[in-house]
This record gives sequence, C-alpha cells and structure tokens, in this order.
Amino acid sequence: MTDPASDAVHGRHLRGPVSGPIGRRAWLVGVGAAFAAGCLRDAPPVSEGASLARLDKVWGVHGIAGERMHKPRAMAIGPDDRLYLVDFTARILVYDTDGEFLQSWQTPDSKSGRPTGLTFDPVANELLVADTHYYRVLAYTPDGVLKEDRTVGGVNGKAPGEFGFVTDAVRDSAGCLYVSEYGDNDRVQKFSPQGEFLTQWGSHGTDELQFKRPQNLLVDPQDRVWVCDACNHRLKAFSPDGELLFSWGVEGSGPGELYYPYDMVMDPAGDLYVVEYGNHRVQKFTQAGESLGVWGEQGSGPGQLWSPWALVLDSLGRLHVLDTQNHRVQRVIV
Repeated sequence: MTDPASDAVHGRHLRGPVSGPIGRRAWLVGVGAAFAAGCLRDAPPVSEGASLARLDKVWGVHGIAGERMHKPRAMAIGPDDRLYLVDFTARILVYDTDGEFLQSWQTPDSKSGRPTGLTFDPVANELLVADTHYYRVLAYTPDGVLKEDRTVGGVNGKAPGEFGFVTDAVRDSAGCLYVSEYGDNDRVQKFSPQGEFLTQWGSHGTDELQFKRPQNLLVDPQDRVWVCDACNHRLKAFSPDGELLFSWGVEGSGPGELYYPYDMVMDPAGDLYVVEYGNHRVQKFTQAGESLGVWGEQGSGPGQLWSPWALVLDSLGRLHVLDTQNHRVQRVIV
C-alpha cells in the first residue's frame, strides 16, 4: 500500500509563528484536494456540526534542517510537556509547547521510508518510534539516545514477532507492548514487558474483526486498547487480550461521521479527540461514538488544516494538532 503522505497534494505553509484567538467558527466546508495514493479517495461533501475549540497559537517553519519541519507525520508529548515530532526527513524534532526548538536527531535508516508513529512511555521514560518501513519499534531516551536493547522486531513477515509496516506502539499499565501494522498483516500484536510475543488479533479486510490500516493505538486508564481503523473509517476498542468491546464509525464528513481517522487522544473525562486526515479536521466523541463537536476546515490559514496526522493534549488541557501538509502545529483551547 502506498503511503498517503508521500503523494498527497501540498498546501501552502506558514513562514512564521502566529498566535492569538480566532473569533469565528471554523467549519469544514469543502474538500477540494484530490488524493491519488493509498486507500484515500476523494472526500464526500461536508456538513456542519457543533463548534469544538478556538485557535490559540500557530507555529512552524517549512524546511529540512534545524528547527524547520517537512511534512511532520507523528507527534507525542513527554516530560515537561515537550513535543516530539517526526517528519518526512526521518528526523525526531523536539519543541516546547510554544514551538521553541529544543533539539533533533535522525533515526538510523530512512532510505526505505520514514517513521509514522510516536508514543512517549512515561513509566519507562522512553520515546517509542514506529520505524514503519524497517518493520520495528525503536526506543529512545527523552534526550535522543537510542536504547538498542529495547528495539522490537526488525524482520518483515507474518509470523508472531515479525512485522509488516509498523504504524504505532503503546504500553499498558503492566508494561506490555502493543504494536499495530498495515499492509498484508493489518493486525495488532501484543508482547510482554520483556519483548516476548503473547497474542495477536486482526487481519486485512472490512469485517468487524478486521482492519484496513490500523494507524494509531491508545491504551486508556482501563487498559482497553483503542485502534484508529483508518481506511475503514471507524474506531475500535479491545480488551488487553484482543476481545472486541466497541466498534463504531460511519464514512462521511458530517458530524459524527469519520473520514480517515489517523490519530486520537483521550481527555481526563474519558472523551476522545480524533484527527481526520481526509476531512482536515478534529472531532470530539464520547466513548460510545456520539459527536460532541468539530474544529477545522481545509486550507492553509490560521485555524485551517491540510491532511493532519496527529494530535496530543498537554498538561494544561490544550490540544496540539499536527498540520502535516502545512508543515506546522496548531494549538487550540477546547
């Protein structure tokens, strides 16, 4: 499967930081871009919904060196609210929540492709990197030192412990590791804290127990494993052993509908914020799938998004949205 971020049309980028609230409602009113890659199809017509948030800050400069970013495609938040991004140059970029650049480093290999998933594990105090096209999960210290003994995978295949294209990796409260893959496998594998294979579930397809690009994982306070089943336009939740608990989502662009959900985060109240790559917006849901509002519209101005890939919540409850094709981050108050 071709990576959608490699072929999607580019939006214009903001050349300097912009901050301040936006006093208008931001609706997704149309999707004019045509996408020719992966499982992405032209977006359906868009309907309006309840307002979700207001813009607080926009920052990011397009480029391939230093603090500049080029098509950032995953994001995690770590100690002291540091933001970790990985962009299309396979660099891990670290900023504070105001966009002040702190440091960067390069992943070991990138000729075959770039990482598409980041998670910070606060218990192990390490950044997990889904090194997608090298079929493995890398682990780094918060300051960018590769922990080679913590690498999981590295072999392409369908057997337990082997991987297809890795999209994300998360740990539960017991330290068990869950890894999602797309391609021929389209599954989730579970490993012990010591890296031993425990179980797996899922396959490629559209049935209730199948996936088409499980792009992002989330382990909630109850150790349920949530999956963004991106190309099936739905979210699913599983027990730690892979029993399906929830499955909801309808393809579309109206309130309560989804179009390529790529990432999600859960707030302290238990509600879910979902970023939709195909709808260029963020939508908030209850755990039962009831829409509580939307934010964003297609474009390149402040408060607009172009093919966003990821989002995180900081310690102050502010939402940071990775505006991929605009090469920037937008912070909103929800």
